[in-house]
Amino acid sequence: MTKPPLTLYLAAPRGFCAGVDRAIKIVELALEKWGAPVFVRHEIVHNKFVVDGLRAKGAVFVEELDEVPADRPVIFSAHGVPKSVPATAQAREMIYVDATCPLVSKVHIEAERHHQNGLQIVMIGHAGHPETIGTMGQLPQGEVLLVETPDDVARLAARDPAKLAFVTQTTLSVDDTADVVTALKARFPAIVGPHKEDICYATTNRQEAVKAMASKCDAMLVVGAPNSSNSKRLVEVGARAGCAYAQLVQRATDIDWRALEGISSVGITAGASAPDVLITEVVDAFKNRFDVTMEQVVTAEENVEFKVPRVLRQPA
Repeated sequence: MTKPPLTLYLAAPRGFCAGVDRAIKIVELALEKWGAPVFVRHEIVHNKFVVDGLRAKGAVFVEELDEVPADRPVIFSAHGVPKSVPATAQAREMIYVDATCPLVSKVHIEAERHHQNGLQIVMIGHAGHPETIGTMGQLPQGEVLLVETPDDVARLAARDPAKLAFVTQTTLSVDDTADVVTALKARFPAIVGPHKEDICYATTNRQEAVKAMASKCDAMLVVGAPNSSNSKRLVEVGARAGCAYAQLVQRATDIDWRALEGISSVGITAGASAPDVLITEVVDAFKNRFDVTMEQVVTAEENVEFKVPRVLRQPA
């Protein structure tokens, strides 16, 4: 039976970012150094396939430090943690390794610097996301106000409207965040912004690639986890950029083939915590059903790499 033709557009960049790659290496190196089990507070990154793979090697994932024996090492996830977490680990004399993405740490440092300068912080982020919890937890309660939308800005009760600064979660929609920043600057003209954009390079690059690809595609699939903020933003960006059908899939088995009947072009991208093996799996699933012509949509080249902590570095 002849397969129907299909053009498959592959976004570039896509998939793993430097912060995710570093965090996974930290868990793997910790297992090499200390043996199993190594405990990880929260999912190291938001991807079930990655987490299950590390669990099979001996990583144990927990939500709180009190689930970790004091004599075993613990790793803090790439999303960052409140200051109280390492403080508790130190008090218990635990071995711990912080796998917080350096670009998230940059936001933590910014927030602290503004606080030391007497400014109250407004954080643009998603309530309940571990990165938001970690960033807000860098400062005393009440020193960071959370907003998600321009409507939230209108309701904001600042201590002193003339003494405010803002930071953002690193995995937000670039366009949505710009709307919130505009609202903040309109209501609080003296508000101080980041020295350099808080939304990370990987989030921005993947969204730009999706925008470039969206108008070419009858449908778009984003490979990523449902609890991955940057992956969900890619779906939203694709739909807003003109793709009639944009969906999140964790892997090839999640593809709704009935929804794709009659299509002639599909765009594929992946969130920053989705490994290449899952992207390849999705591409292969299309090749099994269609006569595929592949095209890359390249909008940026990435060569960022973050060092692992000194305690885990291999001798030269």
